[in-house]
Amino acid sequence: MSDDSQRPIVFKRVKKTFHGGHHGGAWKIAYADFVTAMMAFFLLMWLLTSVNKAKLEGISSYFKTPMRVALTGGGSGTKSSMLPNKGDGILMKPGTRPEQGKGDKPDQGDGDKAGQGESDLKVIADAIQVRVEKRRLEELKEQIEQAILVVPALAKFKELIRIELTTDGLRLQILDDRNRPSFDLGSGRMKDHTSAVLRQLAVLLNQVPNRISVSGHTDSKAYAGGLGGYSNWELSADRANSARRELVNGGIEEGKILRVVGLGSAVPFDKDNPANPMNRRITIMVLNKKAAEIVSSDGGTLDVLRPTEQVPTQLAPPEAPLAAERR
Repeated sequence: MSDDSQRPIVFKRVKKTFHGGHHGGAWKIAYADFVTAMMAFFLLMWLLTSVNKAKLEGISSYFKTPMRVALTGGGSGTKSSMLPNKGDGILMKPGTRPEQGKGDKPDQGDGDKAGQGESDLKVIADAIQVRVEKRRLEELKEQIEQAILVVPALAKFKELIRIELTTDGLRLQILDDRNRPSFDLGSGRMKDHTSAVLRQLAVLLNQVPNRISVSGHTDSKAYAGGLGGYSNWELSADRANSARRELVNGGIEEGKILRVVGLGSAVPFDKDNPANPMNRRITIMVLNKKAAEIVSSDGGTLDVLRPTEQVPTQLAPPEAPLAAERR
C-alpha cells in the first residue's frame, strides 16, 4: 500500500482576464478610421467633379512623377534614368537597357511635370478658396436681406438700402432720398435713423472675417458756404468717417476696416442725373481676398469706382415740396 502523504501537492491557478464591453474601446478607433477614410473619399470625389480635364491631367502627372525626380530633377536609380532622351540617338529593343554612361541621362521633363502638377494643385486650392468665400458672402447677403425685412430700424428704410454681389465682394449702399437725408445739411453729422441702420449692419458684418472699405459720395451740386476750400471732397470724406465710427460703435472690429475714402461726386449712382439726391450715399464694401490684397498693396481701383447700374430717378413720391435741395 502506497503512502499518500509522500505525493506532491499541485496547485492549479486559473488566470482570469476581464474584457470591457464590446472588446473595450478598440472599435471606436476602427470606426474613426473608417469615417476619416470616407470623408477623404467624398472630398476626392468632389474635387474630381469640380475641375476640368486639363487640371485632372496635371494632377495625374504630378502623382506619376517619382519623388526623387520631383525633388532633385533626376538621378541614377530612378525609372526616368533608364529611359533615353529623344536626342540621344539610341535605338533600343523592347526589354533592353542602355549601357551605363551612354544613355542613362534622366528625363529632364519630369521636373517640369512636377512643377506643373504643383501649379495645378495651387490653382485648384485657390479656386476652392474663391468658391468658399463667394458662398460665405452669398449667405451674408441673404442674412442682411432677411434682417431688412424683420428689423424695424432697417425695414423702415428698405427702399434706400441696396445690396449686391460684385467682382470685389459684397456691396451695400445707403442712399439718400429727397425727403429723407442721411446727414444734416452740408455736414458730416449723421441723422439718428442712419446711425441705427449702420449699427444694425455692423452686427451682421462682424460675422465674416472679410475686410471692409467705406466710401462717401455727394451729388454734383457745388458745396456752398465752405471755408478754406471746403468742398464736396471733404464733405464726402467726413461722412465716410462718420459711417466708420458708427460701424465701430455698433460692434464691428476696428481692424476689419481697411479703407475710408471720400469720392465726392466722382462716382454718381445715377449717371444720367448727377444732381439726383440718391447720389448722396454711403457705400460699404465687404471685400473678398483678392480685392483686399489690392487695397493693402497700393490702394488700387475697386468695384466701387466702376460704373453702377442705371437706377430710377426717384424711389418714392416726395412727402412734401422743399424750398431748396438738401445736400
